[in-house]
Amino acid sequence: MWTEPFQAIFTRELQTLGREVEAYPDDPSLWRTLPGAPNSGGTLVLHVTGTLRHYIGRVLGHSGYVRDRAAEFGTVGLTRAQLLSQVEATLVEVRAGLARLGSDPDGYLTLRVDDAPAAYLYEILMHLLSHLAYHLGQLDYHRRMVTGESGRIDAVSLERLAAARPRRLRPLETG
Repeated sequence: MWTEPFQAIFTRELQTLGREVEAYPDDPSLWRTLPGAPNSGGTLVLHVTGTLRHYIGRVLGHSGYVRDRAAEFGTVGLTRAQLLSQVEATLVEVRAGLARLGSDPDGYLTLRVDDAPAAYLYEILMHLLSHLAYHLGQLDYHRRMVTGESGRIDAVSLERLAAARPRRLRPLETG
């Protein structure tokens, strides 16, 4: 199915998002703001999960999720556990939304996002992956700046991508 690579990459990136949240030493550190950086780590988590739950969960998957974009940027003080719950709900909705798309990407040629011109579904999914990766990088730097720790969490591991890939898409091992 044409969506399986998207499933694998969204899964890896959302699992990385969860590991980033877990890597903060405490709940308040997620909400610290830094000079020159308008968003806290918690805000970034709420924004990317809200975006994906809206566009993939609701628009593509008919999940019933109702986005409150203002709350994504206005909410503060949630716990790491609450944010991890949002990440898990997002992963479930993304998987379900992508699974609904069927086997033919040409069957879903265009999708209108807000007031932007219609775009091909494939372009929208690539855009959403890029958006997630962009903010995931911001979150990683936020965590490092807030904690003073430079530890990596293996964010873009090819091994984790392979593990997230559906079994039948795994390359044959020779040798």
